[in-house]
Order: sequence, then C-alpha cells, then structure tokens
Amino acid sequence: MLRARFITFEGIEGAGKTTLAQHLAQWLQAQGVPVLLTREPGGSPMGASLRSVLLHATIDPYTELFLFLADRREHTLRVILPALQAGTWVLCDRYADSTLVYQGYGRGLDLALIRQLNAIATSGLTPDLTVLIDLPVELALARANTPTRFEAESRTFHQRIREGYLQEAARAPERFLILDGQAPLAQLLEQVRQALQTWLLREPDAK
Repeated sequence: MLRARFITFEGIEGAGKTTLAQHLAQWLQAQGVPVLLTREPGGSPMGASLRSVLLHATIDPYTELFLFLADRREHTLRVILPALQAGTWVLCDRYADSTLVYQGYGRGLDLALIRQLNAIATSGLTPDLTVLIDLPVELALARANTPTRFEAESRTFHQRIREGYLQEAARAPERFLILDGQAPLAQLLEQVRQALQTWLLREPDAK
C-alpha cells in the first residue's frame, strides 16, 4: 500500500493554485485515494480565526511572520500530520514556501531565520511535491478575485515574490513541479497527474 503523500500548491496572487488543487483532489478521490484538501492560513480551528487578520489587517512584518508560523504550527500538528498518519493524502493551498517567499523575498526579512522558524513550525515536515504555478505578475493580478492586502502591494513586491519562488524551486528541483500558469487548466491538471503517475504513485522503494 502506498504511503499517504503531502502535496502543496504555491504561486503569486491569482496564479490559480486553489482551482488546480480542487481539481486534483477530485481526480484523486475518483481514483479511490483518500484526500484532505486544506489551506493556509486558516486550515486549523485556530488558524481560521487568524485568517482575516493575516489577509486584511495592517500589521508589522515580524508580527505577520510570527502569526503565519503560529498558524502553520497548529495546522501541521492538528490537521496535516494526523491525516497523513491515518493514510490520507493532504493537498495544501500554500505552506512553508509561502512564508519564506512572501516574508523573506517580499518583505526582506532574513531568509536563514525564516528557514529555521519554518523547521520548527512544520516539525520538519516537507512536502513530497510542491506544484508551483508561474506566470507574469500583470496577468496574475488581473485574475485575482479575492482581494487581500497582499494584492494591494506594489508590482515590485509581486515581482520579488515570483522571482523568490523560482529561486526556491531551483534550490529543490526534486520537490518542485513548475507549471506555466498561462496554460489551460486541463493541461495543468494533466501535467500534475503525469508527475504523480511517474514518481509519486510508485512504491517508496521502487526504481
């Protein structure tokens, strides 16, 4: 029996990761795979109360960082790890890479510090696969339909986010699957399915 997998979806605002995650969850369920679809911020009971503050309130960059980390810690301990241990695949809309990119590359906070804090918040949990949807900033922001304070940031901020994601993907190519966000949804879904069928759906020891 295959072990449960942890798959995360990343990208700038309006990239389409939420929609792709929903469609992949439906496809996996159709294959008989137990799936939990969750998100950050707000994937745990405590996180749900933090989500509005994190997405809409004006707060200090370090306060923002610590609140995202607190949300992630609760989410990992109360939701993600129990699901994985029960044999349920977890699909998460944003995870640790978002904090590294948004608060590190975007806000300019220390990347090494964020990596250390993320390791604590996640208890060392790393996704089996991170799907990064990449597309130009102008196109992504034009698509965004859930206004948050992050969408109101400057184009330069969002460009730093995009470049940060690509740099992080280059650091861990074995984990990241980079997709062209300008492609049709059906094509993106097929690319993810192919990735799963070629190396995630294999037995852990299979060659």
